[in-house]
Parts: sequence; C-alpha cells; structure tokens
Amino acid sequence: MTYEFDAELWIWDARKVDSWTFVDLPPDVADDVLELAGPFTRGFGSVRVEVAVGGTVWRTSIFPSKAKRTYVLPIKKAVRQAEQLAPGDTARVRIELVDVTPR
Repeated sequence: MTYEFDAELWIWDARKVDSWTFVDLPPDVADDVLELAGPFTRGFGSVRVEVAVGGTVWRTSIFPSKAKRTYVLPIKKAVRQAEQLAPGDTARVRIELVDVTPR
C-alpha cells in the first residue's frame, strides 16, 4: 500500500546530545497502517516503509506514538539538506509499506 500526504516537520528534542526531525502521519493513514501492518510490526511496533520526499527515496521505519496517537516518520538530515527542508516546513511525503501484503 502506498500513501501520499503533506506533513509539517517537527523536532523531537528529548535527547540532550542531538535532536531528531519527524513528520506525523495523518490519522486516516495511521489507522489504515495499523489495520494492515498489525501482524507485520517489528520492535517497538515499528513498520518498515519506503519513503519519498521530493526526489529523495530511502527505506526506514515508522513508529507508533501514543502521545500523538499516530505513527511518526523520521526525516534524516541528509534528506532535509537535499530537499532544503527545515523544522516547521511542510513536505510532500509518499510512503509505501514494505512488508505488508495488500488486502
């Protein structure tokens, strides 16, 4: 399954050494992912995905966030630099579930 959406980049700064940048999946996408990927989750409930932001494509995982009640997707520094994105910017994101068989 493939999903496309716009999302704002935000910083998770709970770690003192460095910070991570994420986007939230829209609630309807997160609900669909939870339904489809339930049996295929990995550690911490993560789900493997292939991601495209602009012209940059990579594989990573999305992670459930109880606090936000959705999945969060890390946007690595190399992608932010290549696509000239900063926290607070909105990015067009495409994710494809890697290990999940379509219904």
